[in-house]
Amino acid sequence: MLAAVLPMLVLAIVLTAFYTRTRINDHEDAYRARGQAFGRQLAAASEYALFSGNRETLQRLSASMLAEEDLTGVLILAHNGEILARSGNLDTALPPPRGATTDEEVLSSRQTLRIIEPVLPSSVELDDGLSGIAVGVGGEARAPAVLGAVVVDISRARLDARLNELLLTSGLSIVLVLIGSLVLANYMSRSVTGPIRQVATAVERIGRGQFSARVPPVGGGTLRTLADGVNEMATQLASAHEDMSRQITEATAELRERKEQAERATLSKSRFLAAASHDLRQPMHALGLFIAELAQHQHPPQIRQLVERIAASAGAMENLLDSLLDISRLDADVVKPNVRPFALQPLLDRIAAEERPGADARDLELKARPTDAWISSDPVLFERILGNLVSNAVRYTRKGRVFVVCRRRGNRLRIEVRDNGIGIPPESQELIFQEFVQLHNPERARDKGLGLGLPIVRRLTNLLGHRLTLRSRPGKGSVFAVEVPIAAPMPEVERLEDRRPPGDLGGLSVALVDDDPLARTSMQSLLSSWGCNVIAAGDLDALTDSLRRERKQPELIISDFRLDGTRNGVDVIRSLRALHGSDIPAVLVTGDTGEDTLRLAQQQGLPLLHKPVRPARLRALLNRLPGAVE
Repeated sequence: MLAAVLPMLVLAIVLTAFYTRTRINDHEDAYRARGQAFGRQLAAASEYALFSGNRETLQRLSASMLAEEDLTGVLILAHNGEILARSGNLDTALPPPRGATTDEEVLSSRQTLRIIEPVLPSSVELDDGLSGIAVGVGGEARAPAVLGAVVVDISRARLDARLNELLLTSGLSIVLVLIGSLVLANYMSRSVTGPIRQVATAVERIGRGQFSARVPPVGGGTLRTLADGVNEMATQLASAHEDMSRQITEATAELRERKEQAERATLSKSRFLAAASHDLRQPMHALGLFIAELAQHQHPPQIRQLVERIAASAGAMENLLDSLLDISRLDADVVKPNVRPFALQPLLDRIAAEERPGADARDLELKARPTDAWISSDPVLFERILGNLVSNAVRYTRKGRVFVVCRRRGNRLRIEVRDNGIGIPPESQELIFQEFVQLHNPERARDKGLGLGLPIVRRLTNLLGHRLTLRSRPGKGSVFAVEVPIAAPMPEVERLEDRRPPGDLGGLSVALVDDDPLARTSMQSLLSSWGCNVIAAGDLDALTDSLRRERKQPELIISDFRLDGTRNGVDVIRSLRALHGSDIPAVLVTGDTGEDTLRLAQQQGLPLLHKPVRPARLRALLNRLPGAVE
């Protein structure tokens, strides 16, 4: 349609516009020539009367000119601009004539065409032999004097009507051309594009999978060849689709069977890992508690060194278990951040204090530039992020320094951990955020970490919505940066809790439930070494009997989550609170790493510690439990 209509319409508009413009110019030129003829005629007729100053004759001449069609006003002026005769109405939109000049003027407004024609004296040729001599002063020729001027106003009404008629004719011509173009385009559409549309419709249906669609016999020549080709293509596609559907069905059945096998294997592996993790954490939990209690006693130097080495080995195993637990919890999306405003400087001081012994051992300079900034984040998770980054910087810097600096960028704070260590090649800068990837530790030396620090950092920054960037060059060091929102400082009274000193656990009555004798004994021994009065049992019934027999009122409940029988730690805590008071603080301890256990503890509002429990973490938790420590 566009190919048929557009060229003809453009051609019609161009030709019509050219023709109309030419005709309009012709009419305007003719109208102007007619007005000039009237002016010259009146100027010639007024010459003698102007020369003699006969106003009556001039008035008759001006009045007689109004008999001409389209004339609306006539004015005759003397050479000094004096009005000698006037007839009709002159257009006030045009400026009045100022005086007589030798030049003819043509003025125009929307309604009137004004002709100003000068009246010049006629030259009379006398055959007296003296006509070739001009009379003048000093022998110079004198210019003919101007007797006056005539002003003729002609109405443009008839000219405008003619112009409108021409424009209307032009518009009708274009409309007729457009109608003819549409008729032609419609004919072309039905005779040429109609068959193409049928082919296109059939191809579209085939594309949607309707392989039974066919193109009816249309046209001839190329169109017929196209239709036959589309029909042949549809036939081949239908055959190929049947073969493919059969293969997909067979492959789907095979994949379903393999998927079920993989799911069964995954379920078996998950059960095995859960059981193995729980069974591994139980002795590790007891081992850590026994080591912590053992370290509190006085020993000879050799025994003290041996205890420290045992503690270091147990700590490495606990770090591995904790990192694996963090990875699994983050992947399971069960970690819920507690975002709040807090001061950044105390967090930097703690990290610097923890990492300074390692930096001093490597002869590194470790500095955290002081800042008074407050940020909005989860303080525990954010401390884990910065701690991992600083620990990595210290671990992979052979000599030089490690700096932690802060920069304000609008309403955000950019915290950078800089080092001049070995650096990271560009092609490996994304690889280091994968689990167990250590570029410079192929021998898997324990003192170089586990390869889980940066994966945890990436997951935590994504969880908190913080931007993590890395800039590094081999041999030049690295810059890890985290951008966090800036928060307004809180009143001093609201942050005293962060500096509350740990309380004294002496005399605290603790009810302990754990079905594993080794774990129960180690926990009881550690709590007793802190001065607690511990009543321990393997199940709820035994613990209830002991409390009744010794007439003890527990001030704190610590229970393992997974117990023998149908009850779990939540049931034990709920039962003890029903007997001794609902405001008794309680703690769950478990070797399970599944997300269901964590969700259940969160729903009940119970703090949860995963085995192996570090004594320092347990004591810090007990100090913060409301009502547990006075």
